[in-house]
Amino acid sequence: MDETELKSKLPEPVAQRLQSLRLTDASATLVLDAAGLGRAEAAALEDLARQAVIDAGGPQEVRVALMANKVHRRIIVVASGKGGVGKSTLTTNLAVALARLGHKVGLVDADIYGPSQPRLLANEGQRPEAVDKKLVPVPSPYGVPVLSMGHLAKPGQAIAWRGPMAGNALGQLIDAEWGPVDTLLVDMPPGTGDIQLTMMQKFRPDGVVVVSTPQDLALIDAMRAIDLFGQVDVPIIGLVENMAGYLCPHCGKGSDPFGQGGAEQAAAQKGLPFLGRVPLALEIREASDAGVPPAAGDGPQAESFAAIAHRLAQWLAAQGHG
Repeated sequence: MDETELKSKLPEPVAQRLQSLRLTDASATLVLDAAGLGRAEAAALEDLARQAVIDAGGPQEVRVALMANKVHRRIIVVASGKGGVGKSTLTTNLAVALARLGHKVGLVDADIYGPSQPRLLANEGQRPEAVDKKLVPVPSPYGVPVLSMGHLAKPGQAIAWRGPMAGNALGQLIDAEWGPVDTLLVDMPPGTGDIQLTMMQKFRPDGVVVVSTPQDLALIDAMRAIDLFGQVDVPIIGLVENMAGYLCPHCGKGSDPFGQGGAEQAAAQKGLPFLGRVPLALEIREASDAGVPPAAGDGPQAESFAAIAHRLAQWLAAQGHG
């Protein structure tokens, strides 16, 4: 089957709104005009297009990008001053939790040199299609499309790029064909380097969530990140304390290997909101390695992420973003 034959088999509601179609042996990518459609209508059109391709004998993997005029897409970055604080895991689960609240969320893995979102969102090995020179995000099982250098580079391949090349790569990930996505969460690399500067200068985030563990060394670096974003007037949405407390699965005794309450105290000192804390839990690590975000399920770990997502949703609503 070629693209012309597949187009002839699409139902009229899909054919009328079809802007482009790309067909390979493994996948079909459709770009549809969703102008004037509400969320429910756009979702129904997407489902109809996907099923129509499968029913016509096309590939089982169908990617649908919906285009609409004047989509206000806000950008929320998740940042930390240093690595090893669980920022990527938090970003993944925050995106999934927001999607469960009804937001159209996409995720950009801006950690060009150490991408981890393909593993966390269970779509390793998948490559994004390109339509009209724009990347089409890779879908995930949790309703959150994602783009990452991990989808473009070979598994395990080291990326040795200078700052300008990394900045250009970030631009391609953000300026992709995101369709109806209204909120982009950006998993930033640790530190305050070239990628952060490119992000602020070219894409002007609507706000930033800062992640830290409770310990003093991590908080010192988190304060540097806050200062960097503050210098360019990017609003600090709040702080999240990660790896906050550990409950022994054998004896049930609690402990605080990284300290307790440091991020909350730092937020109070800076006059910033405290968004919540996530415990140091074996279940979170095991589920993340398996590509099953805890926020996609139920239980205490899911509730931790849901509470933070709810506060972020309140902040978005207060900014007039609903």
